[in-house]
Amino acid sequence: MPAVEAVRAVVDAFPDPETGRPLGAMGQVRAVEADGDGVRVEIGLTTWSAPLRDETLDALRAKIAADAGVEPLACVVEATTHDRPAEKLGQIGVTAKSVIAVGSGKGGVGKSTIAASIAFGLRNAGCKVGLMDADVYGPSVPHLLGVNERPTAIDQRLQPIEAAGLRVMSMGFMVPAEEAVVWRGPMLHGAVTQMLRDTDWGDLDYLIIDMPPGTGDVALTLSQLLPLTGAVVVCTPQDVALLDAVKAIAMFRKVKIPLLGVVENMSTFVCPDCGSQHAIFGTGGAQRKAKELGAPFLGAAPINVDLRKRGDDGQMAGLYDDPAMAAPLMEITRGVVRQIVASRAGQPAMPSLPVL
Repeated sequence: MPAVEAVRAVVDAFPDPETGRPLGAMGQVRAVEADGDGVRVEIGLTTWSAPLRDETLDALRAKIAADAGVEPLACVVEATTHDRPAEKLGQIGVTAKSVIAVGSGKGGVGKSTIAASIAFGLRNAGCKVGLMDADVYGPSVPHLLGVNERPTAIDQRLQPIEAAGLRVMSMGFMVPAEEAVVWRGPMLHGAVTQMLRDTDWGDLDYLIIDMPPGTGDVALTLSQLLPLTGAVVVCTPQDVALLDAVKAIAMFRKVKIPLLGVVENMSTFVCPDCGSQHAIFGTGGAQRKAKELGAPFLGAAPINVDLRKRGDDGQMAGLYDDPAMAAPLMEITRGVVRQIVASRAGQPAMPSLPVL
């Protein structure tokens, strides 16, 4: 068996998914032990990294096998939780490690459904997640989650509504469903700013922001308020929807919000009676357009009767109980996190400064 020092060197240099920095430099190597039976490694991973926990451990195991000469079957790699609080972001001080905007070029493509699905996918993996409904004119997150409470204030800070493990804030909690919001740009800017700044979000791994459809004021407002980690664009496969998705991608790029990728919603329909697939709106259009524009493709979500019923009944929290939807939606969720990890891995390494 190789010396413990050889294995330790590999583990120390392996990048932490959240920061992109070596595990050893970040104090996340818990144990490296070797005996006649094999090697046992224990590292600490944050809850931010939870969606990629298994593939991170598999990658580390493969790296140890390749670089330290350990047989994969003789290498046990485990993870415990490493605590790392979020820092305040931007001028409004939201404490979240990643802020992700979910947008679309037009309405009716399932943007809010995908935003809620990503939020629940992250929560199910073990992350601390907030969901902000910034679609002031047509807030649908309260209906999808089956919540109609009014938020309370403590020490002049709004308390987000706790819904199935998510911290949620929406204009829909404060405006009756039958009333229309008729605001000009400055009022819209003020409402989005207030929801972000005056809400006591707590310590979050991810804040998912459900954007209004189109290319209006909200993206510009968000780009000015805080450093967004990136944006996800949702569209359906047909050409008329892709025309507007291209505009949404251009908007995010223009306001310097990194594009994490494109999601194709309502991709195919599997008939529950005959089991055959039907491409009602076409299929693969978003993937082709993403490739053409040099944008990552995060995955496709099918048309699903159970998804529609859960959304109508305010039962989105149980969406991942359906295996037919859990697999594609979780793959989209992991795809979002992978894109963030890849972007951080490509950034220049932070210098190691001596402690004086």
